[in-house]
Amino acid sequence: MKELYQLTALELRAAMQKGEVSSADVLQVSWERIAACQGENNAFITVLKPSPASLGNGPLAGVPMALKDNICTKGVKTSCASKILGDFTPPYNATVTEKLSAAGAVCMGKLNMDEFAMGSTSETSFYGPTRNPWDLTRSPGGSSGGAAAAVAAGEVWYAIGSDTGGSIRQPAAYCGVTGMKPTYGTVSRYGLIAYASSLDQMGPIARSAADCAAVLDMIQGRDSRDGTSLEKTYGNLLASLSGDVRGVKVGIPADCFGEGLDSEVRKAVLAVADVLKSRGAVVEEFSLPIMKYVVPTYYIIASAEASSNLSRFDGVKYGWQAKEYEDLTDLYSKTRTEGFGAEVKRRILLGTFVLSTGYYDAYYKKALQVKAVIKEAYDGAFQKYDVLLTPVSPTTAPKLGESLSDPLEMYLSDIYTVPLNLAGLPGISIPCGFDSKGLPIGAQLVGPALGDRVILNAAHAFQMETEFHKKMPDGKGGLSA
Repeated sequence: MKELYQLTALELRAAMQKGEVSSADVLQVSWERIAACQGENNAFITVLKPSPASLGNGPLAGVPMALKDNICTKGVKTSCASKILGDFTPPYNATVTEKLSAAGAVCMGKLNMDEFAMGSTSETSFYGPTRNPWDLTRSPGGSSGGAAAAVAAGEVWYAIGSDTGGSIRQPAAYCGVTGMKPTYGTVSRYGLIAYASSLDQMGPIARSAADCAAVLDMIQGRDSRDGTSLEKTYGNLLASLSGDVRGVKVGIPADCFGEGLDSEVRKAVLAVADVLKSRGAVVEEFSLPIMKYVVPTYYIIASAEASSNLSRFDGVKYGWQAKEYEDLTDLYSKTRTEGFGAEVKRRILLGTFVLSTGYYDAYYKKALQVKAVIKEAYDGAFQKYDVLLTPVSPTTAPKLGESLSDPLEMYLSDIYTVPLNLAGLPGISIPCGFDSKGLPIGAQLVGPALGDRVILNAAHAFQMETEFHKKMPDGKGGLSA
């Protein structure tokens, strides 16, 4: 018989509804798992002690979850894993926080991350690196590494992360869980501390595609406080999951399976196509040559927006302030020097450079033009295909410290995920195998704008046929019993 922490969020909710387990029992299991795992994986920055919840009517009411530490929670520390925000406690909730609370969610705390969501390894946190539960010497991915690690280890049943260039999907792949970036504008960004406003999007990390659908049912929808929020809603995503993919056209971009992709990752991802094909999908390879432009385009645009967004952290209004300074300019300089980590400074400097006089047209303006070309290329692909299948990352989880020693290598690891943020498209990462070291491999399903239902259903179809999403680590580099 499965332990409670091995259940999916929906399975746990069903057991609670049947009276097989109480909310108090579930909370106790979550606290015990957090206590047992925190010293090993460092997934949490802040642990809360919520009271047992009434079951309510929400699809996951009473099921313990957690939030990435860049999502505002009224009266609860929200630090973005940065010294400069210190013990900042927002006076308001993010819209996502409000919606989850109204649906009966039970928040166990705030999750570790790369500082200001800038990173692909969850090592740039002021609170120390998060470690991958599958192998504690390896990265859980980033920047939502704490969210993926906490779900993988069974500390909570789902989490909300943010995704600017793959920060939900890549850690989900490294940690063997399911993570989804919805269509830009379908989930309100109000209360998400911004990195790059035109690219940021919040979404779920959970054990299964069905769990992700249930979470999106709770957090989607128009919000007047977010100017980029769309009027469009999906309806009930969970109820629409049939697993029927007969006639669904799956495109495989050959450009995503060439040089630089680990052979074990390639084999596992292509096997997803075989499973979907066995269930009636039509699979075809095609060319998507714009892939070589996506990483430089992304980092120019994201860094430029970060330079603008992070200018508010000046030591005057809130957060860390330098203790000694001569004048206002010196206060700004010393506060940011002492308060920001190396990776955040690197991206601010890059962003300030590409926005500066003499370089704006050569870099930022050109990047915006290439962004439009990338979107056109994906729009063209979706005139022929319903779903695209790609890897999530070129490799499985790297050793801690490897990527930080070579920032360019870290940036290139985002090649398969950043195009979706540039084009505003939905994507889901699903576990699809393990490499020879026993590390999880993730595959990415991509849909057209507002095609979230299609990729969730394709992911669900794959998970109906496979067991990869049911595997759990023991925290010491192997499978749990």
